[in-house]
This record gives sequence, structure tokens and C-alpha cells, in this order.
Amino acid sequence: MSSTISVLAVLALVLVYFIASYNRLIRLNVNVDEAFSQIEVQLKRRSDLIPNLVETVKGYAAHEKSALESVVNARAKATSATTVADVAAADGQLTQALRGLLAVSEAYPDLKASSNFLSLQEELSTTENKVSFSRQFYNDNVRSLNQSVKTFPGNLFAGVAKITSREFYEVEDPQDRKAPNVKF
Repeated sequence: MSSTISVLAVLALVLVYFIASYNRLIRLNVNVDEAFSQIEVQLKRRSDLIPNLVETVKGYAAHEKSALESVVNARAKATSATTVADVAAADGQLTQALRGLLAVSEAYPDLKASSNFLSLQEELSTTENKVSFSRQFYNDNVRSLNQSVKTFPGNLFAGVAKITSREFYEVEDPQDRKAPNVKF
């Protein structure tokens, strides 16, 4: 009788361990999805600021057409990207385009003094900080998930939970790794 109870207790512990491990992987996977959504939220916020920034600069520097067009084109690519790699690539292109647009403003003292431009500049700077934090938060969550999926005993449960390792958010061009300089 006591051996039957011992076997049942061991089986119960194994079952509890299996459920806990399975649920941990599911939670980690959900955390990664949530973290990626936060990146998208911040990139959307930045994308929403861009039309106002472009219009403000356009009013002062209408002949700087190429800088304005590159920002608009990069924004369009950024809003249509869906995978982590595509979002990272579009984010990098948009960062480069914004860098060019903000460099144009250096030649226009009236633009740099505009309260509308200064307000947009501050919003963009704040958003860039939030984007950077969101990228780091995402990569931290991916690291935790990948460690669990690839190490024992998590690798035993990953297949059952249908969870695989995820890709990190990486900016391909080393120049894009730098945050745009929005200080005037």
C-alpha cells in the first residue's frame, strides 16, 4: 500500500513538473510576443510624428526634396514591415532617413528656432529612447525564451508546446545602430 502511494506521489510530482515547465515556456513565448508588440507601438508612435516633422521642415526647406522623400519612403516601408527582420531593416532605414532630415535643419536657423520643430524634436528624442528600451526589452525576453528552449529540461517540453527559439532584433547596418542625433 505505501509503495503504491509512493509511486502515485512520484507520478504526481512528475506531472506537476511537466505542467510547470510547459506553462513556463508558454509564458516566455507570450512575453516575447508582448515585447515585440511594444517595439511596434513605439515605431508606430515615431511613424506618426514623421508627417508633422516633414511638414514643418518642408515649410522652411522646400527645396530639400530628396531628404523629405527619403523619410516618406522609409516611413512607408516601416509601416508595412511585419517580421522581426523586416521591422529591424525598415527601422534602420527610417533612422538613416531621419538623420538626413535632421541634418538639413542645421542649415535653417529659423527652423531650429521654431517652437513646433522644437516640440517635434523633443517628441522624437523621447520616442527614440522608448524604441531603444523596447528593443532591449524584446531581446532580453528572446534570450530567456531561447535559453529555455535550447537547454535541458526545457528542450524536452519545447516540442510539445510547439515553441521554437526566436530571432533577436538586430540592426544590420552598423551605421544604423547609432541613434539619430536629434540635438540642435
